[in-house]
Amino acid sequence: MSRPRNVVVAQSGGPTPVINNSLCGIVETCRSMPEHFGSVYAGWHGIEGVLREQLLDLSAQPEEEISLLGVTPAAGAIGTCRYKMKPAQQEDFERVIEVFKAHDVGYFFYIGGNDSMDTAHKVANVARERGLGLVSTGVPKTIDNDVGDSEFKLIDHTPGYGSVARYWALTVQNANEENAGSCPADPVLVMQAMGRKIGFIPAAARLADPQREMPLLIAMRESGLTLQELASAVNDKLRERNRCLLVISEGFPVPQEELGVLRDSFGHVMFSSSKMNVERIVVNYLNDVGLAARGAARGNVPGTDQRHNMIYASTVDLEEAYRVGQKAVVVALEDGSGYMATILREPGSLYNVRYDKVTLELVANSERSFPEAWIAPSRLDVTDDFVHYARPLIGDDWPSIPLVGGRQRFARLRPIFAEKKLPPYIPQAHRSR
Repeated sequence: MSRPRNVVVAQSGGPTPVINNSLCGIVETCRSMPEHFGSVYAGWHGIEGVLREQLLDLSAQPEEEISLLGVTPAAGAIGTCRYKMKPAQQEDFERVIEVFKAHDVGYFFYIGGNDSMDTAHKVANVARERGLGLVSTGVPKTIDNDVGDSEFKLIDHTPGYGSVARYWALTVQNANEENAGSCPADPVLVMQAMGRKIGFIPAAARLADPQREMPLLIAMRESGLTLQELASAVNDKLRERNRCLLVISEGFPVPQEELGVLRDSFGHVMFSSSKMNVERIVVNYLNDVGLAARGAARGNVPGTDQRHNMIYASTVDLEEAYRVGQKAVVVALEDGSGYMATILREPGSLYNVRYDKVTLELVANSERSFPEAWIAPSRLDVTDDFVHYARPLIGDDWPSIPLVGGRQRFARLRPIFAEKKLPPYIPQAHRSR
């Protein structure tokens, strides 16, 4: 039998309420097989931590703290980053290989979305070219549910989405109570949801009202409506019901110069960091053109609360995030390098999934879109087919979160890092020009 090799796990991109459950699944599964896996390290703040040789020793952490990762949201435990490994940055790739060689790393797990799967794929290729013998494996994560393909053959849904969908199902329920009581003065409530490129998050608002009893409109990026058409639909709803809830995607197409947009290092628009937002533009527009009811439009803009609030986490999402982390370890051990662990839905009327694998190359070069068939003819709602797809993902119960002194008990990892063996290094994209 070959000797145990060390492990590095890292996270990239925006966090989710359940991302640490995938991390927990990886660490606990590796710990259960000491004949195959040696020390488990975390890249401190993603691939940047690998480049800087900042490797947090997870094997040195108490078992209780590793277990508590399962109820710890976001990425505070080991950090994340938005560092894109571009093909021209060959020094970065060489540095990753040097760090892995120096620390006898035989397994690399990267938790993230499409960009992260692309990085994992490139690292696998470079390692193979250098004869390193590294197994590079992807673990899916994104609240946007945009990893994979539009036919749902590569992955049915990504860990993180079910929890954010649950957040919106419950948030809209509560907002409806507020709007129903306040509508004589505030007949319209506009709520901005994350989803800069794809509509799965705002679409989840329909889970609050599958029977369509609320005066609810959902404007996704894919809706293809103008501000004038949106205002007309809101006023039609006011004439019908005297009030209106509008959930709108942060990526709804308004002129970007009005947003004062900022972009992250992946090139993605950072709506929550920009000078203006879609909700404010829409609220101002509605109030300027006038409402078909007394009173004014108001707005809410939830921010990263959508993805860092453990209270709203889906129990289904929590379990699946852990299982896909476990599956990634099994795939790495049994199938070798170049795969992403995946979740596939079994056919039938009862919700059930199986865990499988797909090549990183396929995932890295794919892009999911929101199915046109799931957009209602009005362009301001989703169909029952979407509801049937998304409903099982939000679960049926509250997560069990330990409290100590009335406060949530999160994992608190000790700052124990592997001893550095290489010269200091500045990632290429961070060097002054």
